[in-house]
Amino acid sequence: MTTNTKLSTNKPESPSSIVGLMIALLVAVFAFQLNTSMLSPALVTMQRELNTTASQVALTQTVFFTAAALFSLFLPRLADSAGRKKVLIGMLVATVAGCIISAVAVNVPMLMIGRVLQGVCGPIVPLCLIMLHVRVPDDKRYARLMAIITSVNGGIAGVDALLGGWLAAHYGFRSIFWTMAAIALIAVIMTALYTHESWADTKAGMDWIGAVLLVIAIGALLLAVDEIEKLAAANWVYVIIMLVIAVVAFIVFWNVEKRKKEPMVTTLYLKQRRTWGLLLTTLLTMTGVFAIMNGIVPAIAQDAKFGAGLSADVASLATLTPYALAGLVFGPVAGWLTSRYGYHKVLRYGLVATAIGVIAIMLTASSVSVWALVCVSIFVGITYAGTVNIMLNGLGIVLSPADNTGYLPGLNAGAFNLGAGLSFAILYAVMTQVGGGSGTMSYVFSVGTGLVLVVLALVCSFFIPSVEKTEQEARQLAD
Repeated sequence: MTTNTKLSTNKPESPSSIVGLMIALLVAVFAFQLNTSMLSPALVTMQRELNTTASQVALTQTVFFTAAALFSLFLPRLADSAGRKKVLIGMLVATVAGCIISAVAVNVPMLMIGRVLQGVCGPIVPLCLIMLHVRVPDDKRYARLMAIITSVNGGIAGVDALLGGWLAAHYGFRSIFWTMAAIALIAVIMTALYTHESWADTKAGMDWIGAVLLVIAIGALLLAVDEIEKLAAANWVYVIIMLVIAVVAFIVFWNVEKRKKEPMVTTLYLKQRRTWGLLLTTLLTMTGVFAIMNGIVPAIAQDAKFGAGLSADVASLATLTPYALAGLVFGPVAGWLTSRYGYHKVLRYGLVATAIGVIAIMLTASSVSVWALVCVSIFVGITYAGTVNIMLNGLGIVLSPADNTGYLPGLNAGAFNLGAGLSFAILYAVMTQVGGGSGTMSYVFSVGTGLVLVVLALVCSFFIPSVEKTEQEARQLAD
């Protein structure tokens, strides 16, 4: 595999400098992860303290995740030309500002402004992986270190959510935002001290027209998916309008990029298997797994009639915490396996194992026990959160071309976010259609739909080329 990026310094590497870099990048990823998960148990507290409705509080979460997805589309590309360290620090500073605004918010609109600014941190994980790849060009060593960073992205062993709940209960929801701000500020300082500046091999200007068109296309698609998730209450006229806007914006984007001298993404790259093969695999995997582990399994745990009948807190401890902890612990092991067997092989075995785990969930749904739920959560935590998720993130970095290292990680981040939304829309639609959304068969059919999607993701993974083949494919398409 060839190195896709270069350093702006000639300082020799040392173990201590890599340790400092890893700590800085991990703190940056911690800052991002806290923004995504720490508020989940505090939503009711936010509703009460801001004197608003549950739907308005939920909308602030949607605003954050949508902003994170949209910023992910173009900030890694901007970093290629403006400098990755500079852009990462800027993202973290915006996150600090957003946390402070959210902490002092007196109403929902003010809170939304803060959450949009916090959404700037959306592409922190791919940008950190690119910066790591610059400093650690050795394939095997990079794979091991990359897995450590990416494993945090699945949740900090559930401690982040538990801490958020504790802070909200004892000090109010504002204390959570102050905690986020403090961690993000530490990340700013660590990034400034322990990371080096780097750029893509070819420093092209930023294609803002292309970026805006892509943001409109993906943003409209995300809004459509968010509305579809409401199922029977969805405004389908609104959905159709958003889908039309998405299609039109993407068509215009494609035609603009064909004519641009320095496009955001060349259509040549969009046609390559490294782009559509990886994005399809990511999208199908997330759609198949995300709602199962973050919605359906906890629902089975809490179902008093057809499930285990656990309280919400205990259900989280029995499902979400073991899932996140297993992914966090197994991540470095997946990195070691990758250094020996390669990304593609580990990804495919991980998808096969994830499919087996989903089958186990289907069997568990028809004969529920608390320990069975714990076991399947740990197993899928290992196979998906600790393996597949890490491989998909890693492939987005190593398959990127030297002259545009940010485009594929950015689009891949969009595929992750879109898949998460589609997962709830599709799997919950199936669950509603079968048994009215409750009962053993509704769980089994919904999880079974997820299984089909995971199998399709496995099929698509065979279209993802090796690094060497991407270069050969690029030459063939150029001719």
